[in-house]
Amino acid sequence: MQVILLKDVRKVGKKGEIKTVKDGYGQNYLIKNGLAKAANNKNLNELKNQKVREARKDKENKAKAIEDKKKLEKTKFKFVVKAGANDKMFGSISTKQIKEKLEDNGFSIDKTKIDLDHPITSLGFHDVIVHLYTGVDAKIRIEITK
Repeated sequence: MQVILLKDVRKVGKKGEIKTVKDGYGQNYLIKNGLAKAANNKNLNELKNQKVREARKDKENKAKAIEDKKKLEKTKFKFVVKAGANDKMFGSISTKQIKEKLEDNGFSIDKTKIDLDHPITSLGFHDVIVHLYTGVDAKIRIEITK
């Protein structure tokens, strides 16, 4: 019996795959528990259409990410901080502060997408990587002044 998996099933396969299983296992466990549906023509066409929609949506999201990357790399981000003698900063710039600065400039990016190895603790220019989408990373330039 062939089934289309609706969810990931351990030792069987991942969501969206077409698998051949024994009739009893397919009917009495997978289909009954909503983990799969029978692989008939109607369901195969639905799966095909769903994959086409997902591919189109993925393409649109990637195009938007590339557009955002271009805008981000053109924009300069400036932080004004307090500094003591010898231009030593009080505190540091964290991913949360960078996220807030991005939001002020109209970019909605999760702080987990900002790749900052350690908080910025010195004045000057710093490059920070922002992960926008799979394979699309923007390198933004941050200036820290007192």
